[in-house]
Amino acid sequence: MAEAPARPADELDLQAANGSPARIGRPVLRYGGADRTTGAQRFVADLSFPGASQVALVTIPVGCAEIVGVDSSQARRVPGVLDVVTAAELPSPMPRFGPSHQDRPVLAAGGVNFHGEPVAAVVAETTDAAQAAARLMRVDFRELPGVYTLDAALAPGAHLVHDPSIRPGDPRAERNVLEDALYTWGDVAEAQAHTDVVVEHDYTFPMVTHFPIEPGGTVVVPTEQGGLDVYSPVQHPYLLQRTIASVIGLPLNQVRVFAPDPGGAFGGKQNPKLEPLMAFIALRMRRACRLVLSLEETFHAMRRAGCRIRARTGFTRDGELTFHEVHADYQIGAYADVAPRVMAKGSYVAAGPYRIPAVRIAARAVMTNTTPSTAFRGFGSPQVAWATESQLDAGARLLGLDGLEIRRRNLVARGEAFVRGASAARADGEWRESLEKAAELVGWGEPLAPNRGRGIAVGIKPGATSGLSQSLVRLLCDGSAIVYAGTSDMGQGARTLWQQIVAEELGTPIDRVSVISGDTGTVPFDLQTSASRSTVFMGSAVLEACRDVRRRVLELYAETTGVPAEELDEAPGALITPDGRLSLPEAAREALGTLRGEFIGQGTRRLRGKGDHPLGGDAAFYEFNATAIEVEVDRETGELLLTKHVSVSDVGTELNALQVVSQDEGAAIMGLGHSQMEQLLLDEHGRIRNLGALDYRIPTFNDVPLELVTAAVENHDGPGPYGSKGISEGALLCTAGALGAAVAQATGVVIRDLPLTPERVWAALRDAEARSRADAELRSAP
Repeated sequence: MAEAPARPADELDLQAANGSPARIGRPVLRYGGADRTTGAQRFVADLSFPGASQVALVTIPVGCAEIVGVDSSQARRVPGVLDVVTAAELPSPMPRFGPSHQDRPVLAAGGVNFHGEPVAAVVAETTDAAQAAARLMRVDFRELPGVYTLDAALAPGAHLVHDPSIRPGDPRAERNVLEDALYTWGDVAEAQAHTDVVVEHDYTFPMVTHFPIEPGGTVVVPTEQGGLDVYSPVQHPYLLQRTIASVIGLPLNQVRVFAPDPGGAFGGKQNPKLEPLMAFIALRMRRACRLVLSLEETFHAMRRAGCRIRARTGFTRDGELTFHEVHADYQIGAYADVAPRVMAKGSYVAAGPYRIPAVRIAARAVMTNTTPSTAFRGFGSPQVAWATESQLDAGARLLGLDGLEIRRRNLVARGEAFVRGASAARADGEWRESLEKAAELVGWGEPLAPNRGRGIAVGIKPGATSGLSQSLVRLLCDGSAIVYAGTSDMGQGARTLWQQIVAEELGTPIDRVSVISGDTGTVPFDLQTSASRSTVFMGSAVLEACRDVRRRVLELYAETTGVPAEELDEAPGALITPDGRLSLPEAAREALGTLRGEFIGQGTRRLRGKGDHPLGGDAAFYEFNATAIEVEVDRETGELLLTKHVSVSDVGTELNALQVVSQDEGAAIMGLGHSQMEQLLLDEHGRIRNLGALDYRIPTFNDVPLELVTAAVENHDGPGPYGSKGISEGALLCTAGALGAAVAQATGVVIRDLPLTPERVWAALRDAEARSRADAELRSAP
């Protein structure tokens, strides 16, 4: 085992800057990073489309309503308005789409199911004209008794978010439960006979929005051949291509998706949303049509599922877990999107990475008249980890143990099952090392100042359970190289890794490796950019393509020079001949000769699913993280000051230490958002009350820890190139559990509802003081 030391980003050795020999593991500066930091990068809203029509959306100020009529007469009189598109101008019945259920209409037809769902679109020559006309639209509606909370959605006789006709053949169609999941092993009743302590509590995790710096937007351009060019900062270009082709009725070769780098996505830009509507409008107008959302409108397009969890957990007097029961209701919103998968995959690991003889996990995806939830960094795991990690701390307090010791006694070892039964899942790393490293770095056991506390927690998330990534690598006659890879680079630095792999395998200087992506008409197929899969899946495909190039160089070199192929060998960056070692670019030039040309290698990484597995297949890897936090609480205001935050991830192999630090720090701070401040607030009409940057709090530099330390454990045991694993989500999986435990130690008060805002902490302290005074009065009473 090689344990990487803690490394602040500003201390990283950047010897492998562009132009110098790059090798795997070096902190190479990011491909395209200069454009991002200088503002030169062009996002979809920056692209120029001369003559394009501008589109503005029309919504109504409630979350659930029947549309009685739409009057566009005033809007059409605005100079520059070209058209107004309502449900009447689209096919009937209204086409529907979705990655898991075909339930989302292209445009609201008959009614709206969440605040912000568009009921019409105005098309105009300018953005100002489109927006002015949209404000003049008159929509006659009858507000319905929408369900905006879990309790309302699950109540007997509750308003149904979807008419049962939208869910034919679904036995749950008369309820607001879209899907459910049940995972069990062992005998909980029998395990209770060996239990000394039982803790049972309810926990809540808020709805939060992704808040990408770049709001949503799309441009659709009709082609002369009757097809469509679609420009969208989407994470899954090929899924968008299939969706547009299906909804419109075109062959795939007639739909080309250009996916400029997103300005942040975090899962929120995975799946189609408004692109099908824009495709219909562009075909209707027979010209390019452009829609760029405001930040407030983007809030209506994406969010994380809120969750309510009831957990019941048993321990022996020695602190060993005996059973764990979880009931989790995920509030998924008005349409399915990928939320049922979030519920199923998140709840699959709701028992955590622990050795538990008996477990029962029941989870439901509950529909409400709220913004549809979608994938979000962590994919359902942070919600249940908040409850499970808090349960371990509750048991530890009753047993006189600390948070570190109770985890030591229950954390599984490498190869040991933490999910049992027919679909068993086993630890794929030395996870105890991450736990111990986090404790060491936070100073676990050292004396604490007054009003300070420390907490530690661990989190786990399954990686992809199926996938397909394909890549082409071209080694040109001058030794430069081009990589074709369909992975969207939304901030994770994927293209930098492809550069490093090519430089390592082909011996090409890193500044002579270019990467082409984001175009379904040019790059090979990639299933999706999600689940921290890019390094493992596309990275493996790029690696295989490079090795294919090396084999082709050897074969042609043998043919050109007459040296028997069996006397040659190839190695990373080199061809080995009887006369010595040649750099691969040099050998390629000699092999190509005066005709020049190039070598093209192809690589594929495929993981087939399993039909009998509850997740559709075994996870390719698991993200494991241990987080430890030290906090100081102002008892007068409830404000939290994080004095130290430590995140340690099991990474397999760091391909680029700088990017691992960046991903861990970003995820850790994002985790502080849902732990301390972020939450979507609704009024009685289902409207989001805190739309936009002024009213929706996210962490700023004033909120980050005084000391943020990240570290990695490397055992070179991952399924990706050179033993790597995915790492981009781990550092936020258990942030809430570590922070909650630290606050409890600092104050003596346990809070089970997120976020831990100053108001919530202050109120809990006041309640505790009031209870303490009441108890004292009772004891002193005669």
